[in-house]
Amino acid sequence: MTPIIIIGAGMAGLACARKLADAGMAPVVLDKGRGIGGRVATRRSGDLQFDHGAQYVNAHGAGFSSVLAALEKAGTLAGWPDGTGRTHSVGVPGMSALPKALGAGLDIRQNAQVLRLVPDAGGWLLHLADGTLRAASVVVTVPAPQVAALMGADHPLVARLGAVQIAPCLTLMAAVAGRAPFITRKDTDDPLAWIAQDSAKPGRPQKHGALWVAQASEAFSAAHLEDDPTMLTACMLPLLCDRLSISAATVTHASTHRWRYARVTQPLGQSFLCSDDGSLYLGGD
Repeated sequence: MTPIIIIGAGMAGLACARKLADAGMAPVVLDKGRGIGGRVATRRSGDLQFDHGAQYVNAHGAGFSSVLAALEKAGTLAGWPDGTGRTHSVGVPGMSALPKALGAGLDIRQNAQVLRLVPDAGGWLLHLADGTLRAASVVVTVPAPQVAALMGADHPLVARLGAVQIAPCLTLMAAVAGRAPFITRKDTDDPLAWIAQDSAKPGRPQKHGALWVAQASEAFSAAHLEDDPTMLTACMLPLLCDRLSISAATVTHASTHRWRYARVTQPLGQSFLCSDDGSLYLGGD
């Protein structure tokens, strides 16, 4: 039996695993994807790259501040002036460098989707596509709307997650030949609520003109969430060209990504939930 299994290798799962490992424990992290970090991610297409999820990180507490300071000292993190007078921390050479650094040395098993989590003698039984695992304790860090499918809608902790709401976000990635009119633009009332010149971040490739990331507003994302990628690119690209005052002929690459669970709009109001026996924790989003 594994002492501790963490479901999800996003930032919450990695932070939990790192803390446990630093305390001398040996957690196992399971993630259904091919990469780690969740929305702290970098998309690569040939020799192009885009931070298509979280654009930057900022610390609001001493604990995370110390983590960021260590990453900056190691060269994994650098400051990025966003053109508005503010400087944010970004991963180098991409945002995915942050979770990779946090996950170094941890037992992370990718392409390992947990389909069901049920109580078992002395702990928990995890059903995976290719078998089962047993754990004395489990930490679940998947988005709140996905917990019911994992544990069953009748589990008492699932009911307590009912008020949590998470908005989607649609992201457009584009390479544009020619000048860049700004570094970032934020307007929550615009269909493209955030536009960033991703190639302006430190350590990014500079040989393909300006690389842009545009993230849609909550309303636009909800309205177009189920659009297929081709349709979505055709819908978002003209908006970006308009905001940049450029011709579509200058665009050399364009693609989109759908984040179904991107931003918590109604939080739980506490950091985590725990079962009465202390063997199951729910955290993250």
